[in-house]
Amino acid sequence: MRINRLWILGYGLLIVLLGMTMNANAQNLKEMTLEDLNFGGVNYHNMVAKNRWTTWWGDQLVRLDAEECYLINLKTGKETKLFTADDLNKIKDVNKVTSLFSAKFPYADQTVVRLGDQLIDWKKKKAETDLKLSAYVSGFQLYVRDEKGKERQLTTDGSRNIVYGQSVHRDEFGIEGGLFWSPGKKLLAFYRMDQSMVTDYPLVNVPEVDWTPDVGESRMATPAPEKYPMAGETSHKVTVGIYNPQTHKILYLKAGDPTNRYFTNIAWSPDSKVIYMFELNRDQNDCRLVSYNAETGAKIKELYRETDAKYVEPLHPIKFLPWDSNKFILQSQKDGFNHMYLFDTNGKELKQITSGKWVVMDFVGFNTKRHSIIYTSNELSPIQQNIWLVDVETGKRALMDNGKGWHNATLSESGQYIYNNWQEPDVPREIEIVNTENGKRTPYYTAPNPWEGYTVPTYESGSIKAADGTTDLYYRMVKPVNFDPNKKYPTIIYVYGGPHAHNVDARWHYCSRGWETYMAEKGYLLFILDNRGSENRGKEFEQVTFRQLGQEEMKDQMKGVEYLKSLPYVDQDRMGVHGWSFGGFMTTSLMTNYPDVFKVGVAGGPVIDWKWYEVMYGERYMDTPQTNPEGYKKTSLLSKAKDLKGKLQIIIGLNDPVVLPQHAFSFLKACIEAGTQPDFFVYPGEPHNMRGHQSTHLHERISQYFFDYLK
Repeated sequence: MRINRLWILGYGLLIVLLGMTMNANAQNLKEMTLEDLNFGGVNYHNMVAKNRWTTWWGDQLVRLDAEECYLINLKTGKETKLFTADDLNKIKDVNKVTSLFSAKFPYADQTVVRLGDQLIDWKKKKAETDLKLSAYVSGFQLYVRDEKGKERQLTTDGSRNIVYGQSVHRDEFGIEGGLFWSPGKKLLAFYRMDQSMVTDYPLVNVPEVDWTPDVGESRMATPAPEKYPMAGETSHKVTVGIYNPQTHKILYLKAGDPTNRYFTNIAWSPDSKVIYMFELNRDQNDCRLVSYNAETGAKIKELYRETDAKYVEPLHPIKFLPWDSNKFILQSQKDGFNHMYLFDTNGKELKQITSGKWVVMDFVGFNTKRHSIIYTSNELSPIQQNIWLVDVETGKRALMDNGKGWHNATLSESGQYIYNNWQEPDVPREIEIVNTENGKRTPYYTAPNPWEGYTVPTYESGSIKAADGTTDLYYRMVKPVNFDPNKKYPTIIYVYGGPHAHNVDARWHYCSRGWETYMAEKGYLLFILDNRGSENRGKEFEQVTFRQLGQEEMKDQMKGVEYLKSLPYVDQDRMGVHGWSFGGFMTTSLMTNYPDVFKVGVAGGPVIDWKWYEVMYGERYMDTPQTNPEGYKKTSLLSKAKDLKGKLQIIIGLNDPVVLPQHAFSFLKACIEAGTQPDFFVYPGEPHNMRGHQSTHLHERISQYFFDYLK
């Protein structure tokens, strides 16, 4: 058969032209920098998926912008302008409004917006001071302000040693604050923490670079001591007070001696007559839900008790049913996974509402009309979060989203509507409005791809078996730009690995961090694995690390290494590791326990020895140094300093109140004695994580270390 030579020449020319066009397009793509990808970068705000800021006005949805507020049609997703900042500023007696992002709509039946301490009726064009009953802490003392604006000081002995109205127990057990109003603000419960017996850790404030002292003023750095109860040492004592705005009297719950006890997850009965809290022993293996008379402080009864051979960790206050004030929802992992249970106020368990080998991740709220609960879970996949509705009476459940990705929900006042904001691995952001009455989903917003026009790596996810041979572990892999499977790439494992955190999920790019993209742009392959001990996989998965932090986690991470070594494009001689906090502990552990595997490591804010970590977290997972000396010895990295072979850089914030500088300093001292040579960098004045643009500087430093030593 004869072949037309002109056709061959033409086809060849077409291929050349196509290749030239593709090369030209590739050359037109921009490479991302840390100023684009790091949250402290100057262009970061343009590189994240655009969002819509909204708030509920009863069962109506309002979009907030800097200068305008819009009412969103729940059936069509279309917007109608409500008012502008200029409209409000034209109203008499309104303090100048500069932004509407903080707007709240407190009354479903009134055209009133709250901005700071102002209430403004935009329809009646009327303004007044929002003097609602409020409580706050100032100068260590607890105050309330009544509806007439009168301020009353409730305490006089507040200090660094006696702390009122603040989060206690170092923010563990789900605690986020220290003030708890009852329904209708009839009573105020508050924490009082006596930490006078807790040892001070000597942190130091270094003078600012541009600070010049006045004549005679000291040039010295100033002490900034941090009350820090280390594992096995004396901890603080917490009590719970109740203030009555009508009588102006304070009483304290008669909970007994607070020594070596934790009080958490405070909740009120709907009638404000009873207060509930979970009480936990210092060993954290005996948890009790107890009710108290809010008028006398007397104990009423113990409603629920949960014990465990390892630990119990209450994280959620009880929630009363809006349609039945004698019943409440309690969350527990007692069957191995976090689920919801229905109890009555006598402490009788009426039923288990959800069950299965998956985790209820968030209680969103109630639909009062349907007698149902809206919640999120990972039932569909361990790396997804989806929205469900469950009927409390029948147990019948319904999926409220598309069954993919990672969904976040907020609920309207009655529970009829869900504002569903979600991502998928290839979807930057979608927002829809869901009607819980019929499951109808109304599209509202689709975010454009903010990385259009830039070079982008390849993001993949999969699973491998844990070191136990049976458990699935999920990973994310970020392959370099213009990936060539025939090349061998230097590979960096990014690790956290600790409790109450995960790295891999079904968000955009599998929840990849910007730094991973930056390194992939520079020709590195990134691998991230959620080992056993991380969150959202059930009690057995989490508790396998008990009394031996880092050990099972390292075994799982090395299974990840084993998988990487099976890939022809991974350079086994150029493997690095990086992590922060628990990840810094893991990085240092892997560098010293497997010195022939990892060539380079960067450990940020690393725990070096758990006996120097705080009581609540440390003793939950390790017990005390007195009761678990073998575990503390095995997990300490001080004895591993002699085993360091590769290049390890340790980075800390000098004012870190979480992982104290003592950890890094002691490891450096151990390395000096052993004759090993880590590198060290410190950020003066910074806490556990670098703030602002310093974060970009930090990631430049991390990156450069790999550029220098993992070429």
